[in-house]
Amino acid sequence: MQADLTKKAKYNNLRILIAALVAITAFFALKAPSFLTSKNLFEILRYSVELGLLAVALTPILITGGIDLSVGSIVGLSSIVFGMAFHAQLSIPLSITLALLTGILCGSLNASLIAKFRLPPLIVTLATYSLYRGIAEGLTHGSQSFTGYSGSFLRLGQGYFLGVVPFQLFLFIPVVVFYIVLLHRSILGRCLYAIGFNADGARYAGIPVGRNTAICYLLSGLTAGLVAVIYVSHLGLAKSDLGTGFELQAITAVVLGGTSVLGGRGTIAGTLLGLFFITTLQNGMHLLSIPSEITGVVTGVLLLAVVVVDLSQKNSAGAPKPNQRRRLIAISAFSAVVASFAFLTYQFSKHSRATDSSIRAQEGHRPLIAVMPKAKGDPYFISARAGAEEAARELNVDLIWDGPTNLDASQQNELIENWITRGVNAIAVAVENKGSISTVLRKAREHNIAVLTWDADAEADARDYFLNQATPEGIADALVGEAVRLLPGGGKFAIITGALSAENQNQWIASIKSTVAEKHLPLQLETVLPSDDDRDKSFSQTQTILKVYPDVKLIIAISAPAVPGAAEAVQQAGRKVNVIGLSLPSICRSYIHNGSVQSIVLWNTRDLGYLTVYAGWLDSMKTIRKDATSVYAGRLGRLEIRNDEIILGKPLLINKSNIDQLPF
Repeated sequence: MQADLTKKAKYNNLRILIAALVAITAFFALKAPSFLTSKNLFEILRYSVELGLLAVALTPILITGGIDLSVGSIVGLSSIVFGMAFHAQLSIPLSITLALLTGILCGSLNASLIAKFRLPPLIVTLATYSLYRGIAEGLTHGSQSFTGYSGSFLRLGQGYFLGVVPFQLFLFIPVVVFYIVLLHRSILGRCLYAIGFNADGARYAGIPVGRNTAICYLLSGLTAGLVAVIYVSHLGLAKSDLGTGFELQAITAVVLGGTSVLGGRGTIAGTLLGLFFITTLQNGMHLLSIPSEITGVVTGVLLLAVVVVDLSQKNSAGAPKPNQRRRLIAISAFSAVVASFAFLTYQFSKHSRATDSSIRAQEGHRPLIAVMPKAKGDPYFISARAGAEEAARELNVDLIWDGPTNLDASQQNELIENWITRGVNAIAVAVENKGSISTVLRKAREHNIAVLTWDADAEADARDYFLNQATPEGIADALVGEAVRLLPGGGKFAIITGALSAENQNQWIASIKSTVAEKHLPLQLETVLPSDDDRDKSFSQTQTILKVYPDVKLIIAISAPAVPGAAEAVQQAGRKVNVIGLSLPSICRSYIHNGSVQSIVLWNTRDLGYLTVYAGWLDSMKTIRKDATSVYAGRLGRLEIRNDEIILGKPLLINKSNIDQLPF
């Protein structure tokens, strides 16, 4: 009886997911003409590989009633080992071997703590999640990344067989087949299901519970090492934060696929369905220019529905009419998913001119300009968006404004891939990591898409123009000039940056150092600390500076949210420490008026946003001559072109005398 109910429950869950997958596929096929093309379908498969490998590896673990939260961190650590080995002049095969061994070692630690010492998997893998990520960040000091890999290696993650089939699939398919055999055609697989149903009962039946459980975690570590190699070849970059969030996405795919959170039930087929639901949803929303965070909302609703169904099935196993109850829950859950998806899609698509097909039908085709900030929630980029929308209205072009919600180079790559599939006319990107994004930008240029960078640059051959808000030398001169004014007798200062890997901010820091050295100024830099473009982190980093470096008399914050964060920390400490930096008047106004911030330096961010769309339109129309030394950019007038850079202008010094005159 229990076995029959379990079998029916499995198929009920799969039917819910299949219906949801068919529904979103039909919706995207109707709304996005490029969605059902063979090219886009293979792109969905390509972006399913890394997450899919982790998902199939986590399926047997969840079937045993366990969990592994460390797989994303293992990906990050293994990628760093691979990058360090390659840059130590080791061959690609040997570097791959070391990455796989790193994954095995990490998996073996999890296995021994869980299987041998019988510690809770949740606690163990939560601890190793932090441990492995911490080791990766320690090896790179949180900022170093490894690029420069050979074309033959990059072909694994970026190449296509016969120009269509991604090479990663030739690794993905054998691994999937292996896990299908392991779970559904082997004695070990039957033992894993028994362990998930009742571990104590399985142990009394003579099943080696510890050994079988350990095998699952070892395989999970090995698979994470393989994912690291594929992911590095995909991005062209090894960095300590690679794989961040992968563990939760993979677990979501597994649970969506019908694997019970309580153990004892699940299939690889279900996991693959859950995986394709997530990646199809992400791909379709990007093609429709629906903000990417909505993917998490819809996925979360479906995940909750599946978990509710799963728990209700467990609780109602002995009820008189369990089928009716499950059917009602299933219908309600699916209806909730469809309703939430339709509502959210409507709410966001009605505000997006780029996704309104009826307007397109009436007005005909208009140029489509896609602009990507580093992080959508950063006040700096929110201000720039207003200028981008102004230019789009003025030029009568469609605008896509989308990007990661935090600093995430891999998500930038994924969005650009979708924009290439959609066939936009121009792409303008505020680059998080040039080594990672340059390959996909070259691909966009090969598809005759105009490519520009703004705020931070990619490699020169990956774009047409860099929209330079101000030169690093100009920024350094302005900030160092203020430092000299505030500390006429010299003194010690500290810098709070955004991310330690941010190319543009690292250039500014280098220019500040060289300006101080070349002019022989009596200024001494004590430390550089990251804020990750987060105001609260800047606050805590400033508190650290005030405690560890008590002689510091000046803090230069070169990230927009970092300035008010540093000012708040100084104000609360009651210390006489000057704060200057690069930020927005709108978020620093009160601190400048009360004296916590002495001055800030910035260009007009709205003008920069305006320029991204205007220059993107000009470039897409091929109206900028190769030998041009200037270009007319609407209300900005004529701007200088220096080689392949369009210069917005000199930075503006903002203080009490003029801050109230600046609305941005």
